[in-house]
Amino acid sequence: MVRTLVIDFHKAAEERHWAHLCDVANALQTELGLPAPAVSVSGGECYRLWLSLAQPVTEAQAKQFLALLHKAYFEDEEIDFGRSRVDLPPAQNRTTGLWAAFINPSMGGALAEDLGLEMAPPDAAQAAFLEGLVSISEEEYQQALATLQRKHAAVPAPALNVSTTTPAGLLLKDATLEDIVRHLHAMGIEPTFRHVLKH
Repeated sequence: MVRTLVIDFHKAAEERHWAHLCDVANALQTELGLPAPAVSVSGGECYRLWLSLAQPVTEAQAKQFLALLHKAYFEDEEIDFGRSRVDLPPAQNRTTGLWAAFINPSMGGALAEDLGLEMAPPDAAQAAFLEGLVSISEEEYQQALATLQRKHAAVPAPALNVSTTTPAGLLLKDATLEDIVRHLHAMGIEPTFRHVLKH
C-alpha cells in the first residue's frame, strides 16, 4: 500500500525546473482541488513535490494516478514508474554530500542551482515547513482521479473498483448500448463501433 506520491523536477537551464514545479503545484490545487503539496530538494539532482494521501491506495492505483498526473502536467519530465522508495528528508545525498530537505516554497528559487543544503537542517525547521500542510482526503483523491480520467480516457488503467474507474457509476454489465454512448459522451469521448462478421 502507498501513502505518498513523489514527483521529481530535474535540473534544467535558466531555473526552468523551479518554474515547472511551481506551475504543476498550482495546477494540482486550482484544477484538481488538491491541498498544497510539500516541496523538497533532493541534495543535488532535483526538486520534489510530495503528495500525501490520508488513506493508502494500492501500488497499482498509485502508479495509475501518477501516470495520469504525468500525462496532464509534466509529460516532459522523465519518470521512473518502477521506483518504490524515496528517502524521506532530511537525508544526506551520498553522491554530492549535500542534504535533502523540505523547504519553504517561498525560498525554493534560491536553491535552484545546488538543490541541496550544505548542513543538516534542524528538525524543528523541517517540522515547521510541514505542519501547515494537510493530506489529500479520500474524497479529494477520487474527485481528482475522475477529473484526470475524463481528460485522458486513453491512459491504460489497472483493474480497480467501480467507484474509482467509473465516476458516473455506470456498470457495464447492466448497461444498454444507449447508456454506454451517453456515458462516453459525458466524458467527452466520441465512440466508434465495429461489427465483426462470423464466417
